[in-house]
Amino acid sequence: MAVQQNKKSVARRGNRRAHDFLTNPPTAIEATTGEVHRRHHISPTGFYRGKKVIATKADE
Repeated sequence: MAVQQNKKSVARRGNRRAHDFLTNPPTAIEATTGEVHRRHHISPTGFYRGKKVIATKADE
């Protein structure tokens, strides 16, 4: 079993964890409505790749 020889300092631990931060998900602009949404997801108004794919409450 692998056992560390020396204790890792707080600074080295922090430097390693510095790269674990979260990034913003990539976004896309809907061609027909101009809305910003997550890539490969439908827009809030129900459009995906320029086509209406789901009915929303605003349509009623």
